[in-house]
Amino acid sequence: MLVALYVLLVLYSWLIIARGLLSWARPRYGSGLYRIQATLVTLTEPYLAFFRRRLRPMAVGSMGIDWSFLVALLVLWGATALLVRL
Repeated sequence: MLVALYVLLVLYSWLIIARGLLSWARPRYGSGLYRIQATLVTLTEPYLAFFRRRLRPMAVGSMGIDWSFLVALLVLWGATALLVRL
């Protein structure tokens, strides 16, 4: 049971990382990469939205840096580390 939960947490972490990396790409609508990106958004947005609602983007000049990805990953990795200790 704990091993399955551990694997799911690690897999979900990788999905968030993949989404972050693919957010730099702008694939054409209908392409395979677009479908992968849309699937990653569908799978990870509920979890990331929780953090995005609570954390405002940090203003750097005229840009805002979204820290929700980093904080969400740190929380997920923390939960994984706690799970390993059980």
